[in-house]
Amino acid sequence: MGYTIAQKIIKSHLISGEMTAGKEIALKIDQTLTQDATGTMAYLEFETMGLKRVKTEKSVAYIDHNTLQSGFENADDHRYIQSVAEKHGIYFSRPGNGICHQVHLERFGIPGKTLIGSDSHTPTGGGIGMLAMGAGGLDVAVAMGGGAYYITMPKMYKVNLTGKLKPFVSAKDISLEILRILSVKGGVGAIIEWGGEGIKTLSVPERATITNMGTELGCTTSIFPSDDITRQFLKAQGREKDFVELQSDADAVYDKTIEINLDTLVPLIACPHSPDNVVEVSSLKGTKVDQVCIGSCTNSSLLDMLKVAALLKGKTIKPSVSLSVSPGSKQVLTMLSDCQALGDILASGARLLECTCGPCIGMGFSPNSAGVSLRTFNRNFEGRSGTADAGVYLVSPETAVAAALTGEITDPRLLGEMPKINMPDSFKINDTAVLDPETEELCEKVDILRGPNIKPFPSSKKVSDNLCAKVSLKVGDNITTDHIMPAGAKILPYRSNIPHLSQFCFGVCDKKFPERAKALGESIVVGGINYGQGSSREHAALVPMYLGVRAVITKSFARIHVANLINAGIMPLTFKNPDDYEKIAEGDSLELRNIYESMDNGEAVLKNITNGEEIPLLCEFTDRQKSILKAGGLLAFTKEN
Repeated sequence: MGYTIAQKIIKSHLISGEMTAGKEIALKIDQTLTQDATGTMAYLEFETMGLKRVKTEKSVAYIDHNTLQSGFENADDHRYIQSVAEKHGIYFSRPGNGICHQVHLERFGIPGKTLIGSDSHTPTGGGIGMLAMGAGGLDVAVAMGGGAYYITMPKMYKVNLTGKLKPFVSAKDISLEILRILSVKGGVGAIIEWGGEGIKTLSVPERATITNMGTELGCTTSIFPSDDITRQFLKAQGREKDFVELQSDADAVYDKTIEINLDTLVPLIACPHSPDNVVEVSSLKGTKVDQVCIGSCTNSSLLDMLKVAALLKGKTIKPSVSLSVSPGSKQVLTMLSDCQALGDILASGARLLECTCGPCIGMGFSPNSAGVSLRTFNRNFEGRSGTADAGVYLVSPETAVAAALTGEITDPRLLGEMPKINMPDSFKINDTAVLDPETEELCEKVDILRGPNIKPFPSSKKVSDNLCAKVSLKVGDNITTDHIMPAGAKILPYRSNIPHLSQFCFGVCDKKFPERAKALGESIVVGGINYGQGSSREHAALVPMYLGVRAVITKSFARIHVANLINAGIMPLTFKNPDDYEKIAEGDSLELRNIYESMDNGEAVLKNITNGEEIPLLCEFTDRQKSILKAGGLLAFTKEN
């Protein structure tokens, strides 16, 4: 039996475990990336380990999230990260150089290498054939120190593309189509490989859009072959030497195969408040639009921006619409300026924002009250934009431009003829905004610079053999990390200050949760299906841990969040019978006894003291995960070992 692309990379990086779906494996990690919203905590964790230098082939710290500096907090974090990077052998991408995934794809990604990043959209690297995965900051810190990255061996899904995209239909529509087919939980436990004759029509930026959005499926990662199209992209970046051909074997076996005919695909749109709430753009014809945002790590490449510029050229956006454009990197912005496409964008009435994540994480450019915002981003979770009652829709750049020009949701095929886009044979290379670390000989002289907002990493408790606690919160299905630990300009500056950050925990669901959890001392949270989907932010585990949450019981979890809960010393447990979710109410007193024995058996019995119900739970952990929980989290476990 042959291997898939992902299986080949896993096999060449396997440290321990069996390549059998459902079994735990340990992987050697070649590269890591962090961004500033998660990076400060990751580097505090790395420092706690007491290591002098990173041991990866390349680690890069990006500043791309918290660039709105309305106080000292973000600037202090950037200064801290820069000093840590200089001291410990990490490359530092300065503010303004671009979004981590776009820049990493351009300048550092290598086919066949493993990459983990403290950002859930790290799978963008799959667009050039990397095994690229999002992870919690603590997992990234361990990998930087030379430790293995542990995951459950995924199943293998294959998406075969046939045909060719029609004008005004783009890679974003392919992403929305697979979300329509599989849903936001349809990829959990799987790696999605993209293949078929149709991929030969897709450039690397288009492939990267698809692998980026694969995160919204809940999959471990997505990956494309590394082929002649990959070679051309790397050559244009002056990196042809990094090219490695990667293809799946002809007799590779997949757990599921999906067929998508590009010839029949039409412009699609994801409606509020989930990326899988997908319909055809034409079905929403005439819906008034207040705001349009073009950019983010999903659609901010030079190809995307040139399409936007060509469609806006000589035209003016509707007075009722506010349009922002955020190029993904300094390279993209510079080349737009050099070819005068930037002038076409600005002449239309668009506002140019920094080469950062910006509005995607609620860092500025929030919509008006109850506003309708069309965005070329990857997430439209409730409140994520910074405006609680906004309706956020996910669209392609073509559909975004159509809305900006007409003032309403409009099928972009009505704009006329699609302009021809000519991509350059080579990109403008200028890496001066990426700072090299100090040499190992001189690193001792580098001082770490800490601001007053940076607080120590919070300590967690060891899991005891018995737990009796009340339910501090009960929530429904598809609770995202934005529900648990919101983003946005008002909150993100406190990512390195867990005590202050804790007052916002679950604020989207229940603003009284932090106060209630503190009063209880120890508590349990109950949730529905796909709990913890979305971002890789470990703060969605660290903050509940700080507030005394000792266990989370759900119908099912998202992959990264399970790992983050265990790393924080919180037990993730699932209902053996999902209907038993109805047998627990907020405020109920719950009891778990003989937890260590239950971990070994893989099952536990939860007693609801309030109503007398006995509820069977699954507590299926690997030996390593059991040891982490008993030690009180991954940091304590790593110190012990």
